[in-house]
Amino acid sequence: MKVCVQGLWHLGSVTAACLASVGHDVVGLDDNSEAIAGLTKGAAPLLEAGLDDLLAAGLGSGKLGFTTDPTAALTGVDILWIAYDTPVDDDDRADVRYVSSRIEASLPYLIPGAVVLISSQMPVGSVAALEAYSRSIGRDDLHFACSPENLRLGGALKVFLSPDRIVVGVRDAIAKERLTALLSPVTDKIEWMSVESAEMTKHAINAFLATSVTFANEIAAICELVGADAKEVERGLKTEARIGPRAYLSPGGPFAGGTLARDIEFLREASGGETGLTTPLLSSVKVSNDEHKSWTRRKISRLADALSGVTVAVWGLTYKVGTSTLRRSQSVELCDWLIAQGATVQVHDPAATELPERWTGSVHRHNDAVEAARGARILVIGTEWPEYRSRIEALPMPECKELAVIDANRFVQAQAKALGLTYIAVGSPHTEGMS
Repeated sequence: MKVCVQGLWHLGSVTAACLASVGHDVVGLDDNSEAIAGLTKGAAPLLEAGLDDLLAAGLGSGKLGFTTDPTAALTGVDILWIAYDTPVDDDDRADVRYVSSRIEASLPYLIPGAVVLISSQMPVGSVAALEAYSRSIGRDDLHFACSPENLRLGGALKVFLSPDRIVVGVRDAIAKERLTALLSPVTDKIEWMSVESAEMTKHAINAFLATSVTFANEIAAICELVGADAKEVERGLKTEARIGPRAYLSPGGPFAGGTLARDIEFLREASGGETGLTTPLLSSVKVSNDEHKSWTRRKISRLADALSGVTVAVWGLTYKVGTSTLRRSQSVELCDWLIAQGATVQVHDPAATELPERWTGSVHRHNDAVEAARGARILVIGTEWPEYRSRIEALPMPECKELAVIDANRFVQAQAKALGLTYIAVGSPHTEGMS
């Protein structure tokens, strides 16, 4: 099929490359000329394992191309796949208008009968609003559908090409037939439903995951006070048949990045206003998570009453392993706080390409993790890059014997304890008095 993927950051570049890899003729459209220039050379806008190779393969086969020209991209396409990564502000509010305005601008270029498939994170009711706009400009010959984004940074290609299932909301048989043909090279495990149900499914999944994270971390906070081990409690939960081993119940850091919080905010807006509906559980999730964001700061403050002149090392800055983006990274927020407290900050990350300009003169970046930790009083494990397990074993001893390691998710627990280092983790009975 001939497909245009519009919006080419993480979601869009992965979608375009994967669709081309299964045989579709794909053109990527975005008004960011810098991103297009990179993609045309086979360079993704951010690190995603295997993506550059898949882009190069698509470009080489002639199945994939990129442009900023809507006429070239949209003329004659069977399907317009909307794949913008919806921007989120510091309060987790999504800039939905940023996405919808670009969709609206593209509709006049489409041929009659084209399907507009929306995967960008948009609040429930967004597709209906776009359908109303389409009718208002005389384009009632288009079909709208929703397949909510389900990719995960660092493992997106596998998720796209080998999905557990794909959720798709449609209005009519024509859209269902076209999308069946589009997705058949990927999977036949499609959960068909109404458009609004598909939109709501994404909100519900992320709200459930967010609730699970905050539940586990509140239990962990109590464990620290009473001397229980939250990881042992986790094991007790996951061996309960009604819960199961894959439950999202691991005590550790707060959820970050905006994805889960964005859907919590969407649900708050959907149930607010004059509806009279109250959602005490969902309304408390973000409050609990925001409180847990201060866990690392509390532990640092317990170790050093005043941080002025104290050297703190942070290993890992990116939002998560397998990507290069710093957007909404908890490590970045922690470094900002450390700088404000007067600490000397030394950092290492194997994938981050650039540090925030505001850090110039305040943060010292090292090419080696061990060097970043040298002379530090506190080491924070921010992003769990695999190399850190071996690098912590390489710390010079006894030079680092007084180093305290703060590791929310217990990533380097075995290595740190083997060295006899002070070790602090979420929900550990050994951090009593540290909360």
